[in-house]
Amino acid sequence: MIHKEKKTYLKDTETVELNIPNLADGEYHFAEIIWENEPINSTALVKLANEKLGWKKPTAYTVLRKLCEKGIMKNENAIVTSVIPREKIQQSATIEFMSRNFHNSVPAFLAAFLKHKSLKQEEIKEIQQMLMEAEREDD
Repeated sequence: MIHKEKKTYLKDTETVELNIPNLADGEYHFAEIIWENEPINSTALVKLANEKLGWKKPTAYTVLRKLCEKGIMKNENAIVTSVIPREKIQQSATIEFMSRNFHNSVPAFLAAFLKHKSLKQEEIKEIQQMLMEAEREDD
C-alpha cells in the first residue's frame, strides 16, 4: 500500500495540513477522465483512456490500481468512482506549488505569470471580482 504523505504549508499565519497524495501528470489526466464520467464502468474507462490518452488496457488498469491504492479512486464491482474530488487535488497541488515556488505570495506569482502573458479584459474583471470577494472575507 502506498502511504499518503502529510504535507504542511503556511498560509499567512495559519497552517494548512493536507493528506492528499501527489499525482503524476499521467495519473492526473486519467483521473480527469474518471471525474468527468463517474460513476463509470471499468471497461468503458479503459476504452476512454485509449481514445483520449492512447493507452492500452494494461496501462489503464495499472494506473487505476495506483489511484485506488493512493485512496483517490475506488473500483468496486467494476464501477469506478472518486474518493477525493478534483477540487481537493487541485487545491493541494496549488498550495504546494505556491509554497515551493513563490513562498505563498500571490503578488510574486502574478508578477512572474504576467511577464509572459497578457490578460484579456474579461479575465481582468473576473480576477477583480475574486479579489473583492476575498477582501470581504477578510473583513
